[in-house]
Amino acid sequence: MANSNGVEGLHVWSSPEGGCKIDIGKQIFCNRSLNMKNILAVGFDMDYTLAQYKPETFESLAYEGTIRKLVYDLGYPPELLEWTFDPKYMVRGLVLDKKRGNILKMDRHKYVKVAYHGFRELSKEDKVGTYGNTLIRDSFDEPDYALIDTLFSLAEAYLFAQLVDYKDNNPGKVPEGADYSHMYKDVRAAVDLCHRDGTLKQMVAKDPKRYINEDTSIVPMFKMLRASGRSTFLVTNSLWDYTNIVMNFLCASHTLDGSLSCNFDWLQYFDVVVTGSAKPGFFHEENRANIFKVEPESGMLLNTDNGTPMPQVGSTSPEVLLKGLNKSCRVFQGGNVAHLHKLLSIESSSQVLYVGDHIYGDILRSKKVLGWRTMLVVPELEREVKLLWELRDMRKQLRLLRDERDLVEDQIHHLKWSLKFESFRDDEKQKMISALGELESQRDQARLAHQQAQRECHQKFHKIWGQLMKTGYQNSRFAHQVERFACLYTSQVSNLSLYSPDKYYRPSEDFMPHEFHILPL
Repeated sequence: MANSNGVEGLHVWSSPEGGCKIDIGKQIFCNRSLNMKNILAVGFDMDYTLAQYKPETFESLAYEGTIRKLVYDLGYPPELLEWTFDPKYMVRGLVLDKKRGNILKMDRHKYVKVAYHGFRELSKEDKVGTYGNTLIRDSFDEPDYALIDTLFSLAEAYLFAQLVDYKDNNPGKVPEGADYSHMYKDVRAAVDLCHRDGTLKQMVAKDPKRYINEDTSIVPMFKMLRASGRSTFLVTNSLWDYTNIVMNFLCASHTLDGSLSCNFDWLQYFDVVVTGSAKPGFFHEENRANIFKVEPESGMLLNTDNGTPMPQVGSTSPEVLLKGLNKSCRVFQGGNVAHLHKLLSIESSSQVLYVGDHIYGDILRSKKVLGWRTMLVVPELEREVKLLWELRDMRKQLRLLRDERDLVEDQIHHLKWSLKFESFRDDEKQKMISALGELESQRDQARLAHQQAQRECHQKFHKIWGQLMKTGYQNSRFAHQVERFACLYTSQVSNLSLYSPDKYYRPSEDFMPHEFHILPL
Protein backbone atom coordinates (compact mmCIF):
# COMPACT_ATOMS: atom_id res chain seq x y z
CA MET A 1 0.00 0.00 0.00
CA ALA A 2 1.15 3.56 -0.62
CA ASN A 3 0.20 6.65 1.37
CA SER A 4 -0.20 10.22 0.11
CA ASN A 5 3.57 10.69 0.20
CA GLY A 6 4.13 7.73 -2.07
CA VAL A 7 5.86 5.73 0.65
CA GLU A 8 5.27 2.01 0.34
CA GLY A 9 5.33 -0.60 3.07
CA LEU A 10 4.83 1.82 5.95
CA HIS A 11 2.25 -0.25 7.80
CA VAL A 12 2.04 -2.46 10.88
CA TRP A 13 -0.72 -4.66 12.14
CA SER A 14 -2.67 -2.90 14.87
CA SER A 15 -3.36 -6.24 16.56
CA PRO A 16 -3.74 -9.86 15.52
CA GLU A 17 -7.46 -9.70 16.16
CA GLY A 18 -7.91 -6.31 14.49
CA GLY A 19 -7.07 -7.33 10.97
CA CYS A 20 -6.38 -3.74 9.90
CA LYS A 21 -3.12 -2.04 9.02
CA ILE A 22 -1.91 1.24 10.50
CA ASP A 23 0.47 3.67 8.83
CA ILE A 24 3.71 3.57 10.79
CA GLY A 25 3.54 7.33 11.34
CA LYS A 26 0.39 6.75 13.43
CA GLN A 27 1.61 3.70 15.31
CA ILE A 28 1.68 3.66 19.11
CA PHE A 29 5.15 2.63 20.30
CA CYS A 30 5.64 0.80 23.58
CA ASN A 31 8.49 1.09 26.09
CA ARG A 32 6.84 -0.90 28.90
CA SER A 33 4.13 -3.52 28.57
CA LEU A 34 0.66 -2.12 29.19
CA ASN A 35 -2.54 -4.17 29.21
CA MET A 36 -5.41 -1.80 28.54
CA LYS A 37 -7.77 -4.26 30.24
CA ASN A 38 -6.20 -3.12 33.53
CA ILE A 39 -6.84 0.56 32.78
CA LEU A 40 -10.06 1.89 34.33
CA ALA A 41 -9.58 5.60 33.57
CA VAL A 42 -7.93 7.44 30.67
CA GLY A 43 -6.99 11.09 31.16
CA PHE A 44 -5.83 13.81 28.79
CA ASP A 45 -4.01 17.10 28.84
CA MET A 46 -5.51 19.66 26.46
CA ASP A 47 -2.91 22.09 25.07
CA TYR A 48 -0.53 20.38 22.61
CA THR A 49 -2.14 17.01 23.39
CA LEU A 50 -5.79 17.11 22.33
CA ALA A 51 -5.27 20.56 20.80
CA GLN A 52 -2.35 20.53 18.38
CA TYR A 53 -1.41 24.16 17.67
CA LYS A 54 -0.13 25.25 14.28
CA PRO A 55 3.49 26.45 14.63
CA GLU A 56 3.32 28.81 11.66
CA THR A 57 0.44 30.75 13.28
CA PHE A 58 0.29 30.03 17.01
CA GLU A 59 4.02 30.01 17.77
CA SER A 60 4.45 33.06 15.55
CA LEU A 61 1.70 34.75 17.58
CA ALA A 62 3.53 33.86 20.81
CA TYR A 63 6.82 35.12 19.37
CA GLU A 64 5.34 38.46 18.27
CA GLY A 65 3.61 38.95 21.62
CA THR A 66 6.85 38.26 23.48
CA ILE A 67 8.76 40.75 21.31
CA ARG A 68 6.19 43.46 22.07
CA LYS A 69 6.49 42.83 25.81
CA LEU A 70 10.30 43.04 25.60
CA VAL A 71 10.10 46.39 23.81
CA TYR A 72 7.17 48.09 25.53
CA ASP A 73 7.48 46.63 29.05
CA LEU A 74 11.14 45.67 29.50
CA GLY A 75 13.00 48.43 27.67
CA TYR A 76 14.46 46.61 24.66
CA PRO A 77 15.12 48.59 21.41
CA PRO A 78 12.13 49.12 19.07
CA GLU A 79 14.09 47.60 16.16
CA LEU A 80 13.29 44.16 17.66
CA LEU A 81 9.74 44.69 16.37
CA GLU A 82 11.10 44.14 12.84
CA TRP A 83 12.43 40.65 13.68
CA THR A 84 10.78 37.57 12.22
CA PHE A 85 10.38 34.03 13.48
CA ASP A 86 11.33 30.78 11.72
CA PRO A 87 9.05 28.09 13.27
CA LYS A 88 11.14 25.29 11.75
CA TYR A 89 14.53 26.28 13.16
CA MET A 90 14.36 24.98 16.75
CA VAL A 91 13.39 21.46 17.83
CA ARG A 92 12.47 19.83 21.09
CA GLY A 93 15.14 18.24 23.26
CA LEU A 94 17.62 21.14 23.05
CA VAL A 95 19.24 22.74 26.10
CA LEU A 96 19.92 26.46 26.47
CA ASP A 97 23.11 27.46 28.27
CA LYS A 98 21.89 30.70 29.82
CA LYS A 99 25.28 31.96 30.99
CA ARG A 100 27.15 31.41 27.72
CA GLY A 101 24.35 32.08 25.23
CA ASN A 102 24.69 28.62 23.68
CA ILE A 103 22.10 26.18 22.33
CA LEU A 104 23.06 22.52 22.75
CA LYS A 105 21.97 19.10 21.54
CA MET A 106 23.34 16.20 23.55
CA ASP A 107 23.10 12.45 23.70
CA ARG A 108 21.65 10.32 26.48
CA HIS A 109 24.97 10.45 28.38
CA LYS A 110 24.89 14.26 28.35
CA TYR A 111 27.75 14.60 25.90
CA VAL A 112 27.28 17.73 23.79
CA LYS A 113 27.29 16.74 20.12
CA VAL A 114 25.92 19.89 18.43
CA ALA A 115 26.43 23.40 19.84
CA TYR A 116 25.60 26.89 18.60
CA HIS A 117 26.34 30.30 20.07
CA GLY A 118 23.27 32.18 18.95
CA PHE A 119 23.13 31.11 15.29
CA ARG A 120 26.89 30.48 14.95
CA GLU A 121 28.03 26.88 15.14
CA LEU A 122 30.80 26.28 17.69
CA SER A 123 33.97 24.65 16.40
CA LYS A 124 34.82 21.20 17.70
CA GLU A 125 37.64 22.74 19.74
CA ASP A 126 35.36 25.33 21.36
CA LYS A 127 32.72 22.70 22.04
CA VAL A 128 35.15 20.28 23.67
CA GLY A 129 36.90 23.07 25.54
CA THR A 130 33.65 24.31 27.04
CA TYR A 131 31.74 21.10 27.69
CA GLY A 132 34.12 18.16 27.28
CA ASN A 133 36.95 18.62 29.75
CA THR A 134 35.24 18.54 33.13
CA LEU A 135 36.09 15.78 35.60
CA ILE A 136 32.53 15.91 36.94
CA ARG A 137 29.79 15.74 34.31
CA ASP A 138 27.57 18.81 34.23
CA SER A 139 23.94 18.03 35.03
CA PHE A 140 22.73 20.59 32.44
CA ASP A 141 19.78 21.48 34.67
CA GLU A 142 18.32 24.65 36.12
CA PRO A 143 19.28 27.27 37.15
CA ASP A 144 22.13 27.63 34.63
CA TYR A 145 20.40 25.75 31.82
CA ALA A 146 16.87 25.72 30.35
CA LEU A 147 15.34 22.59 28.86
CA ILE A 148 13.39 22.97 25.61
CA ASP A 149 10.99 20.08 26.09
CA THR A 150 7.68 21.54 24.90
CA LEU A 151 6.65 22.80 21.49
CA PHE A 152 5.60 26.07 23.10
CA SER A 153 9.24 26.68 24.14
CA LEU A 154 10.52 26.75 20.55
CA ALA A 155 9.63 30.41 19.99
CA GLU A 156 11.40 31.58 23.14
CA ALA A 157 14.48 29.49 22.25
CA TYR A 158 14.61 31.13 18.83
CA LEU A 159 14.22 34.58 20.34
CA PHE A 160 17.00 33.85 22.84
CA ALA A 161 19.35 32.93 19.97
CA GLN A 162 18.44 36.16 18.18
CA LEU A 163 19.14 38.20 21.31
CA VAL A 164 22.52 36.49 21.78
CA ASP A 165 23.58 37.50 18.25
CA TYR A 166 22.12 40.97 18.74
CA LYS A 167 24.06 41.53 21.98
CA ASP A 168 27.31 40.28 20.42
CA ASN A 169 26.91 42.64 17.44
CA ASN A 170 25.35 45.60 19.30
CA PRO A 171 26.68 45.51 22.88
CA GLY A 172 25.49 49.05 23.66
CA LYS A 173 21.88 48.54 22.54
CA VAL A 174 20.65 45.95 25.02
CA PRO A 175 19.45 47.13 28.47
CA GLU A 176 22.33 47.96 30.82
CA GLY A 177 23.62 44.96 32.73
CA ALA A 178 21.78 42.47 30.51
CA ASP A 179 24.09 39.48 30.09
CA TYR A 180 22.93 36.31 28.31
CA SER A 181 21.35 34.90 31.45
CA HIS A 182 19.52 38.15 32.17
CA MET A 183 18.22 38.26 28.60
CA TYR A 184 16.81 34.77 28.95
CA LYS A 185 15.13 35.81 32.20
CA ASP A 186 13.59 38.77 30.35
CA VAL A 187 12.31 36.49 27.58
CA ARG A 188 10.65 34.25 30.17
CA ALA A 189 9.15 37.30 31.90
CA ALA A 190 7.78 38.54 28.57
CA VAL A 191 6.23 35.14 27.83
CA ASP A 192 4.60 35.14 31.28
CA LEU A 193 3.22 38.63 30.65
CA CYS A 194 1.60 37.37 27.42
CA HIS A 195 -0.09 34.61 29.40
CA ARG A 196 -1.19 36.80 32.27
CA ASP A 197 -2.86 39.46 30.14
CA GLY A 198 -4.59 36.82 28.00
CA THR A 199 -3.11 38.14 24.74
CA LEU A 200 -2.52 34.74 23.17
CA LYS A 201 -5.70 33.01 24.26
CA GLN A 202 -7.90 35.92 23.24
CA MET A 203 -6.56 35.69 19.69
CA VAL A 204 -7.03 31.89 19.58
CA ALA A 205 -10.56 32.21 20.97
CA LYS A 206 -11.52 34.61 18.15
CA ASP A 207 -10.44 32.18 15.42
CA PRO A 208 -9.56 28.68 16.70
CA LYS A 209 -9.30 27.24 13.18
CA ARG A 210 -6.42 29.59 12.39
CA TYR A 211 -4.34 28.34 15.29
CA ILE A 212 -5.43 24.75 16.04
CA ASN A 213 -5.35 21.70 13.79
CA GLU A 214 -8.67 19.96 13.26
CA ASP A 215 -8.69 16.24 14.09
CA THR A 216 -11.85 14.40 13.13
CA SER A 217 -10.66 11.25 14.95
CA ILE A 218 -10.82 12.78 18.44
CA VAL A 219 -14.57 12.33 18.97
CA PRO A 220 -14.55 8.68 17.73
CA MET A 221 -11.68 8.06 20.16
CA PHE A 222 -13.69 9.48 23.06
CA LYS A 223 -16.75 7.44 22.04
CA MET A 224 -14.67 4.25 21.80
CA LEU A 225 -13.19 4.73 25.27
CA ARG A 226 -16.57 5.58 26.79
CA ALA A 227 -18.23 2.59 25.11
CA SER A 228 -15.53 0.31 26.54
CA GLY A 229 -16.71 1.24 30.05
CA ARG A 230 -13.72 3.35 31.03
CA SER A 231 -13.86 6.67 32.82
CA THR A 232 -12.35 9.61 30.98
CA PHE A 233 -11.05 12.87 32.40
CA LEU A 234 -9.37 16.09 31.32
CA VAL A 235 -6.72 17.86 33.42
CA THR A 236 -5.51 21.16 31.98
CA ASN A 237 -3.78 24.27 33.27
CA SER A 238 -6.06 26.39 31.09
CA LEU A 239 -9.05 27.99 32.79
CA TRP A 240 -12.67 27.09 32.05
CA ASP A 241 -13.51 29.84 29.54
CA TYR A 242 -10.60 28.98 27.23
CA THR A 243 -10.98 25.21 27.76
CA ASN A 244 -14.63 25.36 26.69
CA ILE A 245 -13.78 27.25 23.47
CA VAL A 246 -10.95 24.88 22.49
CA MET A 247 -12.89 21.70 23.30
CA ASN A 248 -15.91 22.97 21.38
CA PHE A 249 -13.67 23.48 18.36
CA LEU A 250 -12.05 20.03 18.69
CA CYS A 251 -15.39 18.29 19.10
CA ALA A 252 -16.76 20.22 16.10
CA SER A 253 -19.87 21.87 17.50
CA HIS A 254 -21.00 23.90 14.46
CA THR A 255 -24.18 25.83 13.67
CA LEU A 256 -26.15 25.39 10.44
CA ASP A 257 -24.13 28.13 8.71
CA GLY A 258 -20.88 26.36 9.58
CA SER A 259 -19.77 28.75 12.33
CA LEU A 260 -18.55 27.43 15.68
CA SER A 261 -21.28 26.87 18.25
CA CYS A 262 -20.06 27.29 21.83
CA ASN A 263 -22.00 24.93 24.08
CA PHE A 264 -21.38 22.13 26.53
CA ASP A 265 -22.02 19.10 24.32
CA TRP A 266 -18.36 18.03 24.51
CA LEU A 267 -18.73 17.38 28.25
CA GLN A 268 -20.62 14.17 27.42
CA TYR A 269 -17.23 12.60 26.60
CA PHE A 270 -15.82 13.09 30.13
CA ASP A 271 -16.61 12.08 33.69
CA VAL A 272 -14.45 14.80 35.24
CA VAL A 273 -12.86 17.97 33.84
CA VAL A 274 -10.27 19.79 35.95
CA THR A 275 -9.29 23.27 34.74
CA GLY A 276 -6.67 25.59 36.24
CA SER A 277 -4.90 22.50 37.59
CA ALA A 278 -1.47 24.15 38.01
CA LYS A 279 0.45 21.06 36.89
CA PRO A 280 2.94 19.72 37.82
CA GLY A 281 2.00 20.71 41.39
CA PHE A 282 -1.40 19.06 40.86
CA PHE A 283 0.27 15.63 40.89
CA HIS A 284 1.44 15.99 44.52
CA GLU A 285 -1.13 14.80 47.05
CA GLU A 286 0.39 17.05 49.71
CA ASN A 287 -0.53 20.03 47.55
CA ARG A 288 -3.35 21.59 49.57
CA ALA A 289 -4.94 23.60 46.76
CA ASN A 290 -8.69 24.01 47.16
CA ILE A 291 -10.92 22.43 44.54
CA PHE A 292 -13.88 24.45 43.27
CA LYS A 293 -16.84 23.31 41.22
CA VAL A 294 -17.24 25.31 38.01
CA GLU A 295 -20.70 26.38 36.89
CA PRO A 296 -20.26 26.01 33.12
CA GLU A 297 -22.88 28.52 31.99
CA SER A 298 -21.53 31.41 34.06
CA GLY A 299 -17.99 30.24 34.86
CA MET A 300 -18.76 30.88 38.53
CA LEU A 301 -16.71 28.92 41.09
CA LEU A 302 -18.61 27.13 43.84
CA ASN A 303 -17.10 25.90 47.10
CA THR A 304 -16.78 22.15 47.59
CA ASP A 305 -15.82 19.82 50.42
CA ASN A 306 -12.98 17.92 48.71
CA GLY A 307 -14.98 17.83 45.48
CA THR A 308 -18.40 17.29 47.05
CA PRO A 309 -20.67 20.29 46.34
CA MET A 310 -21.58 22.35 49.42
CA PRO A 311 -24.92 24.11 49.92
CA GLN A 312 -24.66 27.72 48.82
CA VAL A 313 -25.75 30.41 51.28
CA GLY A 314 -29.47 31.04 50.79
CA SER A 315 -29.99 27.68 49.06
CA THR A 316 -30.89 24.31 50.58
CA SER A 317 -29.72 22.40 47.52
CA PRO A 318 -26.05 21.42 47.19
CA GLU A 319 -26.29 21.41 43.39
CA VAL A 320 -26.89 24.28 41.02
CA LEU A 321 -29.11 22.81 38.35
CA LEU A 322 -28.03 23.67 34.83
CA LYS A 323 -30.37 23.60 31.87
CA GLY A 324 -29.36 21.21 29.15
CA LEU A 325 -26.07 20.23 30.85
CA ASN A 326 -24.99 16.61 30.90
CA LYS A 327 -25.06 15.91 34.64
CA SER A 328 -22.66 12.96 34.37
CA CYS A 329 -19.66 15.28 33.83
CA ARG A 330 -18.40 17.37 36.71
CA VAL A 331 -16.24 20.42 36.04
CA PHE A 332 -13.75 21.71 38.61
CA GLN A 333 -10.91 24.17 39.04
CA GLY A 334 -7.76 23.55 41.09
CA GLY A 335 -7.38 20.76 43.61
CA ASN A 336 -4.89 17.91 43.47
CA VAL A 337 -4.60 14.32 42.33
CA ALA A 338 -6.16 12.98 45.54
CA HIS A 339 -9.36 14.85 44.71
CA LEU A 340 -9.30 13.37 41.20
CA HIS A 341 -8.82 9.81 42.45
CA LYS A 342 -11.76 10.26 44.82
CA LEU A 343 -14.01 11.70 42.11
CA LEU A 344 -13.22 8.78 39.78
CA SER A 345 -13.23 6.12 42.53
CA ILE A 346 -9.70 5.09 41.60
CA GLU A 347 -8.24 2.55 44.05
CA SER A 348 -4.84 2.03 42.43
CA SER A 349 -2.85 4.60 40.48
CA SER A 350 -1.75 1.89 38.01
CA GLN A 351 -5.37 1.80 36.80
CA VAL A 352 -4.90 5.26 35.20
CA LEU A 353 -3.44 6.03 31.77
CA TYR A 354 -2.58 9.71 31.31
CA VAL A 355 -1.82 11.21 27.91
CA GLY A 356 0.24 14.41 27.68
CA ASP A 357 2.84 16.26 25.62
CA HIS A 358 5.22 17.57 28.30
CA ILE A 359 7.82 15.15 29.65
CA TYR A 360 8.29 17.11 32.89
CA GLY A 361 4.90 18.75 33.38
CA ASP A 362 2.76 15.74 32.38
CA ILE A 363 4.71 12.52 32.07
CA LEU A 364 7.58 12.53 34.58
CA ARG A 365 5.50 13.73 37.54
CA SER A 366 2.52 11.49 36.84
CA LYS A 367 4.83 8.50 36.33
CA LYS A 368 7.38 8.96 39.12
CA VAL A 369 5.20 10.55 41.79
CA LEU A 370 1.95 8.66 41.19
CA GLY A 371 2.75 5.52 39.28
CA TRP A 372 0.18 6.34 36.60
CA ARG A 373 0.72 4.68 33.24
CA THR A 374 1.71 7.30 30.68
CA MET A 375 1.53 8.06 26.97
CA LEU A 376 3.56 10.89 25.45
CA VAL A 377 2.35 12.71 22.35
CA VAL A 378 5.25 13.55 20.00
CA PRO A 379 3.84 15.16 16.81
CA GLU A 380 7.30 15.26 15.22
CA LEU A 381 7.39 11.46 15.30
CA GLU A 382 5.11 11.00 12.28
CA ARG A 383 7.54 12.65 9.87
CA GLU A 384 10.57 11.13 11.60
CA VAL A 385 9.56 7.47 11.31
CA LYS A 386 8.59 7.92 7.66
CA LEU A 387 12.00 9.43 6.94
CA LEU A 388 13.66 6.54 8.75
CA TRP A 389 11.95 4.19 6.34
CA GLU A 390 12.68 6.26 3.24
CA LEU A 391 16.36 6.60 4.19
CA ARG A 392 16.92 2.95 5.07
CA ASP A 393 19.32 2.44 2.13
CA MET A 394 21.31 5.53 3.07
CA ARG A 395 21.47 4.41 6.70
CA LYS A 396 22.63 0.96 5.65
CA GLN A 397 25.39 2.57 3.60
CA LEU A 398 26.35 4.64 6.64
CA ARG A 399 26.78 1.48 8.68
CA LEU A 400 28.93 -0.09 5.95
CA LEU A 401 31.13 3.03 5.79
CA ARG A 402 31.50 3.01 9.55
CA ASP A 403 32.41 -0.69 9.54
CA GLU A 404 34.98 -0.05 6.78
CA ARG A 405 36.54 2.78 8.79
CA ASP A 406 36.64 0.64 11.96
CA LEU A 407 38.26 -2.25 10.10
CA VAL A 408 41.03 -0.05 8.72
CA GLU A 409 41.63 1.50 12.15
CA ASP A 410 41.94 -1.97 13.69
CA GLN A 411 44.52 -2.91 11.04
CA ILE A 412 46.48 0.31 11.74
CA HIS A 413 46.42 -0.39 15.46
CA HIS A 414 47.66 -3.96 14.90
CA LEU A 415 50.54 -2.81 12.64
CA LYS A 416 51.62 -0.10 15.07
CA TRP A 417 51.58 -2.57 17.94
CA SER A 418 53.67 -5.05 15.92
CA LEU A 419 56.22 -2.40 14.92
CA LYS A 420 56.57 -1.26 18.51
CA PHE A 421 56.82 -4.58 20.33
CA GLU A 422 58.06 -7.14 17.77
CA SER A 423 61.37 -7.54 15.91
CA PHE A 424 61.54 -7.59 12.11
CA ARG A 425 64.22 -7.56 9.43
CA ASP A 426 64.83 -4.12 7.93
CA ASP A 427 63.12 -5.00 4.63
CA GLU A 428 60.08 -6.44 6.45
CA LYS A 429 59.89 -3.40 8.68
CA GLN A 430 60.04 -1.08 5.67
CA LYS A 431 57.18 -2.97 3.99
CA MET A 432 55.11 -2.67 7.17
CA ILE A 433 55.80 1.06 7.43
CA SER A 434 54.77 1.48 3.79
CA ALA A 435 51.60 -0.56 4.40
CA LEU A 436 50.86 1.54 7.47
CA GLY A 437 51.04 4.72 5.39
CA GLU A 438 48.62 3.28 2.84
CA LEU A 439 46.21 2.19 5.59
CA GLU A 440 46.31 5.63 7.21
CA SER A 441 45.46 7.16 3.82
CA GLN A 442 42.56 4.69 3.44
CA ARG A 443 41.38 5.53 6.97
CA ASP A 444 41.37 9.26 6.23
CA GLN A 445 39.38 8.68 3.04
CA ALA A 446 36.93 6.35 4.82
CA ARG A 447 36.53 8.81 7.69
CA LEU A 448 35.85 11.69 5.30
CA ALA A 449 33.33 9.64 3.28
CA HIS A 450 31.58 8.57 6.47
CA GLN A 451 31.46 12.11 7.87
CA GLN A 452 30.01 13.49 4.62
CA ALA A 453 27.39 10.73 4.38
CA GLN A 454 26.47 11.15 8.05
CA ARG A 455 26.05 14.91 7.66
CA GLU A 456 23.88 14.39 4.55
CA CYS A 457 21.66 11.92 6.41
CA HIS A 458 21.59 14.18 9.48
CA GLN A 459 20.35 17.11 7.40
CA LYS A 460 17.51 15.08 5.87
CA PHE A 461 15.80 15.19 9.26
CA HIS A 462 16.72 18.76 10.20
CA LYS A 463 19.35 20.98 8.61
CA ILE A 464 20.78 22.07 11.97
CA TRP A 465 19.81 19.56 14.66
CA GLY A 466 19.30 16.31 12.77
CA GLN A 467 17.16 13.43 13.98
CA LEU A 468 14.94 14.06 17.01
CA MET A 469 15.57 10.68 18.62
CA LYS A 470 19.27 10.35 17.80
CA THR A 471 22.48 12.28 18.25
CA GLY A 472 25.00 10.56 16.03
CA TYR A 473 24.69 6.85 16.87
CA GLN A 474 23.49 7.47 20.41
CA ASN A 475 19.96 8.07 21.61
CA SER A 476 19.39 11.78 22.04
CA ARG A 477 18.70 13.24 25.46
CA PHE A 478 15.07 13.68 24.41
CA ALA A 479 14.78 10.01 23.34
CA HIS A 480 16.32 8.95 26.66
CA GLN A 481 13.64 10.89 28.57
CA VAL A 482 10.90 9.37 26.41
CA GLU A 483 12.28 5.89 27.04
CA ARG A 484 12.54 6.42 30.80
CA PHE A 485 9.21 8.01 31.56
CA ALA A 486 6.68 7.21 28.82
CA CYS A 487 5.09 3.76 28.81
CA LEU A 488 3.72 4.53 25.34
CA TYR A 489 4.44 7.26 22.82
CA THR A 490 2.85 8.25 19.53
CA SER A 491 2.51 11.13 17.09
CA GLN A 492 -1.03 12.22 18.00
CA VAL A 493 -3.55 11.42 20.69
CA SER A 494 -6.27 10.22 18.30
CA ASN A 495 -4.03 7.30 17.25
CA LEU A 496 -5.63 5.55 20.23
CA SER A 497 -8.78 5.24 18.12
CA LEU A 498 -6.91 3.00 15.65
CA TYR A 499 -6.34 0.29 18.27
CA SER A 500 -8.59 -1.96 20.30
CA PRO A 501 -9.49 -0.34 23.66
CA ASP A 502 -8.46 -3.66 25.27
CA LYS A 503 -5.14 -3.96 23.43
CA TYR A 504 -2.13 -5.42 25.22
CA TYR A 505 0.78 -3.16 24.26
CA ARG A 506 4.16 -4.89 24.33
CA PRO A 507 7.62 -3.56 23.45
CA SER A 508 8.28 -4.32 19.79
CA GLU A 509 10.96 -6.80 18.83
CA ASP A 510 11.10 -5.21 15.41
CA PHE A 511 11.84 -1.54 15.05
CA MET A 512 11.24 1.42 17.31
CA PRO A 513 12.41 4.95 16.53
CA HIS A 514 14.96 5.23 19.32
CA GLU A 515 16.41 1.78 18.58
CA PHE A 516 16.44 2.11 14.80
CA HIS A 517 19.65 1.34 12.93
CA ILE A 518 18.93 -0.59 9.76
CA LEU A 519 15.63 -2.12 8.70
CA PRO A 520 15.91 -5.49 6.99
CA LEU A 521 15.64 -5.06 3.23
